[in-house]
Amino acid sequence: MDLELAGQVIVITGGSDGLGLALAATLLREGARVVVCGRDASRLGNAEGVLRKLGDDVLAVQADVRRAEDIDRLITTAYDRWRRLDGLVNNAGTSAARPFLSLTDPEWNDDLELKLLAAVRTSRLAHAHLAASGSGSIVNVLNVGAKAPRAGSMPTSVSRAAGMALTKALSNEWGPDGIRVNAVLIGRIESGQWVRRAQAQGVPTEDFYARMVRESNIPLGRIGRAEDFADLAAFLLSRRSDYITGCAINLDGGASPAV
Repeated sequence: MDLELAGQVIVITGGSDGLGLALAATLLREGARVVVCGRDASRLGNAEGVLRKLGDDVLAVQADVRRAEDIDRLITTAYDRWRRLDGLVNNAGTSAARPFLSLTDPEWNDDLELKLLAAVRTSRLAHAHLAASGSGSIVNVLNVGAKAPRAGSMPTSVSRAAGMALTKALSNEWGPDGIRVNAVLIGRIESGQWVRRAQAQGVPTEDFYARMVRESNIPLGRIGRAEDFADLAAFLLSRRSDYITGCAINLDGGASPAV
């Protein structure tokens, strides 16, 4: 299937490894132009090197999405490069889950800045460009805990639930502008943060993932691949999904109790 992404310009936050990097690679193979951002200069440089092997239409911008000025620079730089913007993927964020009484106000604020307010700001700045494209698309990368939060899942589950509400509200408000807004709710999917946690615990990544499968009771019996996410997100960004908006799609191997 031709996703008709050739020439489209897509911005991906948190694009220096894991899910964001896999999506950037998929989009490049589909002929899109890709802008990725990340906080870590080393990881971002490595990502750019990987992506440039697939094509030259890559722009890597070091940015911290918790900083409004960095977001402004990211969107401005992307638009100035190609004079258009067709898609935005709000992917920045890490898993943070602890018992409610152990969380401090600064920890709540940091999580909301990273996972909710960053998406608010990027979407606001991208709106005019996405509307001008005639078929703009936003994909918010959330977590299945947004629908079915467990004990000890905060602050992430709360931030992601707010992101799901943002997705639905924007889909209604910006539909008349020709902008679709959807969310992918991930479960246990391969990502850079899990690799780093495995390394920190001194265990092989394969063993770490196997333990996650057992603990999560995933019906399909495996961890999701980053490419599974990339295929779904690329479809939602494409004109092949022109009548899909306001949806929150689980990508979790069937593990979530919520449809």
